[in-house]
Amino acid sequence: MKLVAAGNDLRSVRRGPSRQERLDWLTAYLFILPATLLIAVFGLFPIGYSVYMSLHNWRIRKGEFIGLRNYEATLGDWWGALAFFGGIVLIIVAHWLWTDAFKGERARVPQAARVVGALVLLGAGVFMALGWRLMMDAGSKVYLMGLERTVYYGFGSVPIQILLALVLASLLFQRIRGQELFRMLYFLPYITPSVAGAAIFRSLFSPREERLANQILDWFGIAPQRWLFETKPVTQLLFGNLFPNADWSGFWAGPSLALVTIIIFGIWTFVGYNAVIFLAGLGGISKELYDAAAIDGANRVQQFRFITVPLLSPVTFYLTVLGFIGTFQAFTHVYVMRERATRDAVDTASIVIFDTFYKNNNFSLAAAQSVVLFVIILLLTLLQNRLFGRRALGG
Repeated sequence: MKLVAAGNDLRSVRRGPSRQERLDWLTAYLFILPATLLIAVFGLFPIGYSVYMSLHNWRIRKGEFIGLRNYEATLGDWWGALAFFGGIVLIIVAHWLWTDAFKGERARVPQAARVVGALVLLGAGVFMALGWRLMMDAGSKVYLMGLERTVYYGFGSVPIQILLALVLASLLFQRIRGQELFRMLYFLPYITPSVAGAAIFRSLFSPREERLANQILDWFGIAPQRWLFETKPVTQLLFGNLFPNADWSGFWAGPSLALVTIIIFGIWTFVGYNAVIFLAGLGGISKELYDAAAIDGANRVQQFRFITVPLLSPVTFYLTVLGFIGTFQAFTHVYVMRERATRDAVDTASIVIFDTFYKNNNFSLAAAQSVVLFVIILLLTLLQNRLFGRRALGG
């Protein structure tokens, strides 16, 4: 009997999938076909065509094949670019080695060796990251400075958005009167048309003394500011009188006040959306955990720190990744809020790409710049996933 059963199993394996199984597979592929076509036509094809355009001299019409000249014009020094991105990779490896250094007996390499290795890699990474200066000297300063402003915008808005949204979600999750009304009010900025919201902010942050932003400053005895017309870095405005001989130029001087105003708009827009997502995450946390913590003597702050924040780490990771992708792609409100008087003080990478394409009619160079931005966003997303994804998702 066992031999007969084994023979039947062998024949079933040789026959392969049954007709019903093939039908199920076909049905599954048909279900995912529309989404696959949409992604391919409106996602993958434009990316591939941008790469194709970037390799040609393309002004209105397609010209001759020029290879990587547009990338050389954008990045300038290839060795500087390799040094910069290699330095970033070394910094990430140093971070991984440093966090692994305190895993105790599970780690195979002695702790002292890991600590020394992490510090060496960190120093080498910081030194190699100075290759950015070589790129600035030989590449497109307009585009590379646009990338710097994009970094200002991303790291200046996303952490504040996440922090404020988490606090608001925790408050709105409590049983208070008008809870639904407050949720709707905080979510309204996200669904407000970006152009309309940016136009209103232009009026609120006008340099005129009677406008709302300057009126609020006047309540605290602070002189009116030029806001969207101010090209000076905020560090110079805050500490310029204390250090009159300091050099207020370069990356470490920080963003201009005009860009900070746009960052405020970004925070105002997305805090409500993030709060709604956090509310959904809070709904998935068992109330028994808080009851058990309260029995053990934990107060509200301790419950928030040791229960709410850790259990919301997957939601925080998700919002952080989406936030940085969105800020690095930001265009509409930046374009509406920028003023000609500020020249390029608020021009992020997407604005520079648009000007290259629309004003200069240099389609191939704009395509190369967009490909570089795409690669940076992709690397940033992968690095976030490598650094924080496993910890947030419990991997």
